[in-house]
Amino acid sequence: MTDLGLASGRGIEGRVTQNAPLAPLVWFKSGGSAQWLFEPKDVADLSAFLAALDPAMPVMALGLGSNMIVRDGGVAGVVIRLGKPFATVERLDATTLRCGGGASGILVSSTARDAGIGGVEFLRSIPGTVGGFVRMNGGAYGRETKDVLVECEVVLRSGEQRTLTVEQLGYTYRHSTLPEGCVVVSATFRGHAEEPAVIQAEMDRIAAAREESQPLRSRTGGSTFKNPPGEKAWALIDAAGCRGLRIGDAQVSEKHCNFLLNLGSATSAEIEALGEEVRARVKAQSGVTLEWEIQRVGENLPLPFRGEGRGEGQS
Repeated sequence: MTDLGLASGRGIEGRVTQNAPLAPLVWFKSGGSAQWLFEPKDVADLSAFLAALDPAMPVMALGLGSNMIVRDGGVAGVVIRLGKPFATVERLDATTLRCGGGASGILVSSTARDAGIGGVEFLRSIPGTVGGFVRMNGGAYGRETKDVLVECEVVLRSGEQRTLTVEQLGYTYRHSTLPEGCVVVSATFRGHAEEPAVIQAEMDRIAAAREESQPLRSRTGGSTFKNPPGEKAWALIDAAGCRGLRIGDAQVSEKHCNFLLNLGSATSAEIEALGEEVRARVKAQSGVTLEWEIQRVGENLPLPFRGEGRGEGQS
């Protein structure tokens, strides 16, 4: 692991992989490789790894890869993926749960139901992990992470472990002020006492609504653009005539216009280009500039050279 630039010290117990393909780990099933992929054994292992890592080495956390475009040139630096050791949920008291950064929304909401804790049912509908919810203030069906978060535990880029309260995260719509390069390793959520049957009924309602309106069984990245103030992104996209629009195997979903799909062999460049075409058409039709909600990370592949040395192609 000397090429990774780790300083001497405590041995790293997690798994380190060089040139690790990321396409299998993201929902779009497209994109390049991580220069390095690190899957830590536990919080102490992650902390030691980051402390020993060259401070100039970029670091990015990866959850379920649901709300992300990994560009075709891959991701430089280290991608941190929290696996099973971080996919835990424990009840602290009658209304409070501590959840690992790698726990899914389904696991959190199901555990809350069994414990008689209401208020976190909306997490059932977000295809991601606790770390992503906390970083992006994930939300759905009228609720957001900030409404139930008490505090989170993070490992900073320096390796320092720190606890941050919800007030310290500077939450706005789909945004937080979490420091660059830090990794959310756990979060404490507080709901309210409720009958499990009532919680299950709400989870069933949310699941049915998603099934009816969203392309759940497709290669997609979830909601592509943020809802502008007072508007719905899908409605603006539909009004601009983008329903079903395609570039290669990348398509705007006909079921829900704010979802992009990989129909089979779309490149990340095609998916991102389709998103930019949608933004341009919406701007021309309504004057509204849509903001990306999906994270776009990594580098584009170099443009191919053709003819008289002139670069052509999509980036």
